[in-house]
Amino acid sequence: MASQTGPGTSRRAAEIDVDEARKAFFLMVGFIALIWVLQVANWADSYRLDTDYGILSRSVSRLPDIFIAPFLHFGWDHIEGNSGPLFVFGLLAAYRGVVRFLGVTLVVIITSGMAAWLFESNGTVTVGASGLIFGYFGYVLARGLIDRNLIDALIAIVMGLSYYYLVTIAVPGAPAGISWKGHLGGLVGGLAAGWIFRTRRGRAFRQARTAVEPGATGTATTAVATTGTATTGARTTGTATMPVPKGHPRADLYKELDDMGL
Repeated sequence: MASQTGPGTSRRAAEIDVDEARKAFFLMVGFIALIWVLQVANWADSYRLDTDYGILSRSVSRLPDIFIAPFLHFGWDHIEGNSGPLFVFGLLAAYRGVVRFLGVTLVVIITSGMAAWLFESNGTVTVGASGLIFGYFGYVLARGLIDRNLIDALIAIVMGLSYYYLVTIAVPGAPAGISWKGHLGGLVGGLAAGWIFRTRRGRAFRQARTAVEPGATGTATTAVATTGTATTGARTTGTATMPVPKGHPRADLYKELDDMGL
C-alpha cells in the first residue's frame, strides 16, 4: 500500500521550509553582527569585557558568565576565525526550525561553558563562540542520524571535513591557548540536543492519522491511498506515510501506541 500527498500540500510544505530558512539566515546574520559589535566595544575598552565576563574556572560568583562568554573574543584573529564556521553551522542548525535552534543553543552554551568552568586550570578565563560551533556541528550530525535524514548527516560531515581543523582542537593536545575542553563540551551538548529535540514519533503519527481521516482540516498533509482502500489511521516510516486499512490485524495496536504517544 502506498500513499502520496497532493500538490497543494507539497507547495505548502516547501513554503514553510523556505520561510524557516529565511528566518535562520537573518537570525545568523544578526548573531554575527552582535558578536562583532561586542568585539568593537571590547577592543575599545582594552578587552575588559573578557576579563570581567569571561568564564573564570571554578569561580562560583562567575558561573553565570557561561551565558555571556560565547559572545566575546580575545582579539580580531579570534573572532575572524570563528565567524565563518559559526555562520555556516548555525544556519544548518537553524534552518529546520528557529525556535528549536534557540533550545539547542541554550543546551550547548550550558554544556560548553560548564566544561570550561569545571576542567580548565584555576584562574583561566575562557571566551569565544567555538563551543557553539562544535555544538551546532554535533547537533546537525545527530539530527541527521536520529531523524534518519541522510542529507543533514552528509552535509554535517562534508562541512566538518571542510573545517577539518575543528577536530584537531577538540581533543587533548590542542595548541596552547585553545580550550579543547569547552569545544568537547559543546560537541557533547550538540549531540545531546540532537536527541532532546528529535522528531517525535507520536507527533508524526498523529499528524499522519489526521491527514487521512475523512473531513480532516487544518494544515495537515492529505494522504491518498492508491489502492482506494478506506483508511482509519496511519503509521509513519521515515518520511513516508503508510495508511492502515480497516480490518488490519494491527490497527488496534497502532491505536494503542498513538494513545501512549509512541
